[in-house]
Amino acid sequence: MSPMNRRAVLLGGLAAAGAVTLPSWAHARTTAAAPPIRDPFRLGVASGDPLPDSVVLWTRLAPAPLNPDGLGGMPDATYDVDWEVATDEAFTSVVQRGTTATNRALGHSVHVEPAGLAPGREYFYRFRAGGHVSPVGRTRTAPAAGAAVAALKYCLASCQQWEDGWFHAHRGMVADDPDLVVFLGDYIYEKPSGLPAADKVRRLAFDEETTTLAHYRARYGQYHTDPYLQASHAATPWVVILDDHEVDNNWNGSDSPANSARKAAAFQAFYENMPLRSTARPSGASMRLYRDFLWGGLARFHMLDTRQYRSAQATGSACGPYLDTGRTITGAAQERWLLKNFEQHPATWDFLGQQVFFAQRDDDGDRSTCHAPDSWNGYAASRDRVTKGWIDRRVPNPVVLTGDVHRHYAADLRLDYWDHGDPIVGSELVVTSATSNNPGAPPDSTWYARNPHVKYSQNKRGYVRVTTTPREVRADFRVISDVWEADPAKVSINTDASYVIEEGVRGLRRA
Repeated sequence: MSPMNRRAVLLGGLAAAGAVTLPSWAHARTTAAAPPIRDPFRLGVASGDPLPDSVVLWTRLAPAPLNPDGLGGMPDATYDVDWEVATDEAFTSVVQRGTTATNRALGHSVHVEPAGLAPGREYFYRFRAGGHVSPVGRTRTAPAAGAAVAALKYCLASCQQWEDGWFHAHRGMVADDPDLVVFLGDYIYEKPSGLPAADKVRRLAFDEETTTLAHYRARYGQYHTDPYLQASHAATPWVVILDDHEVDNNWNGSDSPANSARKAAAFQAFYENMPLRSTARPSGASMRLYRDFLWGGLARFHMLDTRQYRSAQATGSACGPYLDTGRTITGAAQERWLLKNFEQHPATWDFLGQQVFFAQRDDDGDRSTCHAPDSWNGYAASRDRVTKGWIDRRVPNPVVLTGDVHRHYAADLRLDYWDHGDPIVGSELVVTSATSNNPGAPPDSTWYARNPHVKYSQNKRGYVRVTTTPREVRADFRVISDVWEADPAKVSINTDASYVIEEGVRGLRRA
């Protein structure tokens, strides 16, 4: 099938997937003790965390995903779920199949990790449960370690509040046909949108703030019903991290023990609804999300968690807490892990996928005041140690990938941002929100004069398309004309600006 036809199937065929004729394998098993269920694949399918020989395959059984009890309409029973992996979309060449069980303790989610797949190739997968067959998903494994890779195309996305707009960003990413989606946090929002009711394009199934496992599960269930988001998950593997709104706005690792039950519920729901490996399965209010991935000899992704281990955010504008060397945004163990990674250079490009703005932002030109405590600004010593870490260990081409701020940015990185002549030591690509509102005014010329390392900003919704080759990284900052318009025929998705980072050359260049 051609890429265009495949994209058409992924965008238009998900809702009708249950109407196809069932293949013979779908009738092979029944679960005698489990009550019959309606079509449980209302949330689609997904894959993620690709390795050279494996990829996570995900689905969640939920005939009624909007039920506020978070149970998705599933009986309190264990269900066998069959799965298949094939090299073709028609499943004439099945390479692996198996059966796994799921129940309410897992939110009836399914995480399959087939091993022994061939590196650097495309696969198709599907599930069966209760006599129903899921939509077909497409995935791919990572190239073998050290393999020569001509190009990697991936998309960055972040911050998708349900009520604030339609998920056209995911429609655009499917059309771009990337090898990978890197999602940098705020997949759901725990609170209803702050927009006036008249400006909300769609409503939540329930308006309560999510604090319990039932409500977190139901909120994910509603997000997963979006057809563009389903198509994006079905089209390509994702690598995901969470930020604050998957738990609570601006939470940190120093929250009181009274919040540990809420964290545990939020982490459990995040795991149940994301294509994550079993190594990420939470233990109460703890979840190991920082990890790294290689894409042959071309790229390495260091996926960071800047929420779970951070010190409490500074308050006010006095710089003492911002500069305190005893405070951290990564935690000591994650920082040691990252610096240890920097000692080896298995790939041309090192991408640091993380949540919050890395470069300094100076709002008033006064060195005695500090700003943006929720970003790396609020943890300047952590930023210095990580930056010096890649400099001292001679990381060849470091690029930081960021979400959170609901605005596109492109910035160069320095050790001393007050010295505008200090050498550039890396660059940062910041993706705007997919839908989440940003009412703030854009930076003016005075702000750019104080922050000359920031090359670009755009306050529109969208995503970033990154094309990586051995010679360069090209970032296309994609913007959506109107997230309040439901009709895709009336919505355009265009590149607002493009920046290039050349191999061996520190700093961004406008393309």
